[in-house]
Amino acid sequence: MRLRTDFWVAAYIRRCELEGAFAVLRRRGAPEAGAIFIKIDNLSGCSALYGPAPQSELKDSHERIFERLHSAPWIAPAEAEQKLLKQIRFDPDIWIIETEDRQGRSFLDVVA
Repeated sequence: MRLRTDFWVAAYIRRCELEGAFAVLRRRGAPEAGAIFIKIDNLSGCSALYGPAPQSELKDSHERIFERLHSAPWIAPAEAEQKLLKQIRFDPDIWIIETEDRQGRSFLDVVA
């Protein structure tokens, strides 16, 4: 059984805080199963955006796995916002978490 999205989001935000990063919930989606998108700001004018990886990438050991939604390591914050708006138009029940970390850490299980 998969952990509810609202519980996962609360745990992720807490983990960021424990690691010395700052995370805030920008948009609340469906509590049971909404898709999660995470925008990372490295505080130097660049962002990274992560979203759910395809189901084919799921392994038995991963509750949730993510992928970077762009090919470059970092993008402009405006480009990340455009990608988020596109996702909202596609699915209005998404969750958005914004994380600030000078080291650019995501604290996520990411597809390589």
